[in-house]
Amino acid sequence: MAALLGRWRPRWGRGCRARHGGAERPRLSQLFQPLNLQAGGEAGPGEPSCRSQRLMLQAGLIHPASPGCYHYLPAALRALRKLERAMDREMRALGGQKLSMPSLSSAELWRASGRWERMGPELFRLRDRHGKGYCLGPTHEEAVTQLLAAHRNLSYRHLPLRLYQVTRKFRDEPKPRFGLLRSREFYMKDMYTFDASAEAARQTYDLVCDAYHSLFHRLGLPCVQVRAATGNIGGTMSHEFQLPADIGEDRLVLCPSGHFAANVETLSGEQTSCPTCGEKLTHTKGIELGHTFYLGTKYSSVSNAVFCSPENKPQLAEMGCYGLGVTRILAASIEVLSTEDSIRWPSLIAPYQLCFIPPKRGSREEEEAGAVPLEQLYDHLAQALPHLAGDSVLDDRTQLTIGKRLKDAEKLGYPYVLIAGKRVREDPPVFEVWSQNTGEVLFLTKEGVTELLSKVQVP
Repeated sequence: MAALLGRWRPRWGRGCRARHGGAERPRLSQLFQPLNLQAGGEAGPGEPSCRSQRLMLQAGLIHPASPGCYHYLPAALRALRKLERAMDREMRALGGQKLSMPSLSSAELWRASGRWERMGPELFRLRDRHGKGYCLGPTHEEAVTQLLAAHRNLSYRHLPLRLYQVTRKFRDEPKPRFGLLRSREFYMKDMYTFDASAEAARQTYDLVCDAYHSLFHRLGLPCVQVRAATGNIGGTMSHEFQLPADIGEDRLVLCPSGHFAANVETLSGEQTSCPTCGEKLTHTKGIELGHTFYLGTKYSSVSNAVFCSPENKPQLAEMGCYGLGVTRILAASIEVLSTEDSIRWPSLIAPYQLCFIPPKRGSREEEEAGAVPLEQLYDHLAQALPHLAGDSVLDDRTQLTIGKRLKDAEKLGYPYVLIAGKRVREDPPVFEVWSQNTGEVLFLTKEGVTELLSKVQVP
């Protein structure tokens, strides 16, 4: 009987992908994902390393370009795009409108707000050929407020206005470290809100915080909302969304009953008990994944961002700003959920949900059953579960044993691995299904596989 690849190539051609109902089917051997699974991923010279950085380098997800800057390779970009779509869902649910603002921001804007001097050396600054000053934006409060101020016909009927973007940000970190957890160039989701009153702005604040909790719940990340300092952004109220982790750089105090949580930098002195229930506070470290600020009129007053009130008078908009570190969430998820040598993704954002492992070339299973059972399963799933179309990869390295490819699949963290093992010779064929996130191994027919995977969510 023809070798496995020979059975698949007439339908799929010689390229790395085949189409079925518009779905793309990548072959692992053809993906640009340089694997180095047997070695330890190396950080840059003198750069501290951590689990997520090492695993992402080994798995061909990122590649260092310069200190604090990384190439995001195709598999990592798939995960980032899924995460962005999950964020879009939450932002749209609260009335968010997506836009994109320039990365270059005028020095004049930043001088007007006072942040040109206050930001210090963390701000990437440059001049154009005419000597005009700019910065590469770490945040966009000045830019979005200028945008709103430019539209003089804004009425209270247009509010609340909730604008957000997902873009690259820049910060001249003195010591980039831990891969994507603290880098100089990174992706962020930043939302800026404009309300007609302080009360309405605080309602918006609560809505966005609820949306962040919803997102982290969907990702399976046990984030904690803690009281935080307003720092260089300013405002009168601020919270961080912290993921407890040993590698975290923020120190937190938490009430075991959930009545109080704060970053220690907000405490005026040593606080040992919860101000609400009196329980002894626990200490932990955290990775900051999100940050929210109630700004009031701090920025709208500088740019004169006003709207027309019901009394037909100009009134300053009440503002808030809300950030999520997109690349940091990706790395922190791997940092917290993974084992020392195997990636575990939040299932929602895994680059590929399914990995198909056909028999080894020349094996008894390949000789007797060939590719037919696995090919039929592939086709059946594409029709029965169209939301998973294009979300599976074929490990076509059939010169390797099933065991070797299964070990690699475990390290790469595919949520589900479907194997055409010994029992595909049965009637009907039975497939071996590994659920990586639960550790279960199931033996299922085509119908059983379909039922299992029907519960998988893809953003």
